[in-house]
Amino acid sequence: MAVQWFPGHMNKARKKISEAMPDIDLVIEVMDARLPFSSTNPMVDELRRNKPVIKLLNKQDLADPKITQAWVEYFSQQTNTQALPLVAEDKSQLKRLLTLCQKMGSVRTDRKQAMRLMVMGIPNVGKSTLINGLAGRYIARTGNEPAVTKSNQLIDLKNGMVLSDTPGILWPKFENEHSGYRLAASGAVKDTAIEYQDIASHTLAFLLVQYPDLLIQRYKLKEKPASAAEALESIGRKRGCLRPGGVIDLHKAAELVLHELRSGKLGRISLETPDMIAAELAEIEARQLEEQARLEEQRRLLEQRHRRPREPGSDASENP
Repeated sequence: MAVQWFPGHMNKARKKISEAMPDIDLVIEVMDARLPFSSTNPMVDELRRNKPVIKLLNKQDLADPKITQAWVEYFSQQTNTQALPLVAEDKSQLKRLLTLCQKMGSVRTDRKQAMRLMVMGIPNVGKSTLINGLAGRYIARTGNEPAVTKSNQLIDLKNGMVLSDTPGILWPKFENEHSGYRLAASGAVKDTAIEYQDIASHTLAFLLVQYPDLLIQRYKLKEKPASAAEALESIGRKRGCLRPGGVIDLHKAAELVLHELRSGKLGRISLETPDMIAAELAEIEARQLEEQARLEEQRRLLEQRHRRPREPGSDASENP
C-alpha cells in the first residue's frame, strides 16, 4: 500500500518558501522524534539552499530516548546542521532552542538587524505549537489533524528574531513504503487517506518485534501474540471492540491502537532507527538497480532483434 496525500495548497507553499528563502538566516525544521527520517521532507534541504538548519526532534517525550540520541548523532553529522530533541510545550527547552538560534544565526545579529528564522516541516509535527511557545502568545492555530496552517505567517518574537511559519508540506510519493506507513501511524497523514486496519497491522508487526512488553502490559495480554493479526484480534477482544454476536470489530480495534500510540499511552516508542533506515534505503537502491538492469536488457534484446539480418526469401516482395 502506498500512502499518498498532496493537497494543491502544498504546491503553492513550496513556491512561496522558495521565494522567501534568500532573506532567511536560519531554518528550523520540525520533525517527529518517533520517526525523524520519515518525518523529514527531502524538499526542505532542497529549498533551504545550504542555509544553516536546526533539526528539531519534537515530541521527544513520546520517543524512545536511546534511539532519539542515535538520531541526534545521525543528523549532527550533516553539514551546517544541529539536531535538538525537545517538547514544544516546555518553556525551558524553548530557551535552549533560542540560544542555539543565536549561535547559529549570528551573522545578521552582528549587523544589529533582526534574525530571520523559517519554521518548516511536514503536517502535524508541532510547528504551530512551537511558534506559539516561542512567541509567548497564541499566534498560530494548532490542531490534532494535519495541514492546519495554510499560508505563510511572519511573527515578531520581540527578541531580535522574526519567525516565518510555513504550511506543512508532504511530497507526492514516498519511495520508502515503510515511511508512508509510519507517517500514517503517527497522524501526519489525514485519517481519511488511510486504511486503519492496514496501518495498525503494519505497526503491530513492528511493535511485536521491538516493543512486545509494552503491548502485553498495555493490553493485559497473557502472552506475546504470534502475529499482527492475532494481536489486533486479542486487543479488540480485551477492549470490547465487538459487534453483535461477539464478532471482533477490527476497524475499531485498529483505531484504538493507533490513537493510543499517538497519545503515548503505549509508552515511549520510536518507529525507526538509523540502522533500519540504512537497510531500507539499501533495499530500495537494490530494487532500483535491478529494475534498471531489467530495462536495459529489454532494450538490448530489442536492438539485437532489429539488427538481425533477414533470411533470403523472408521478404514477400522478393518472391515472384
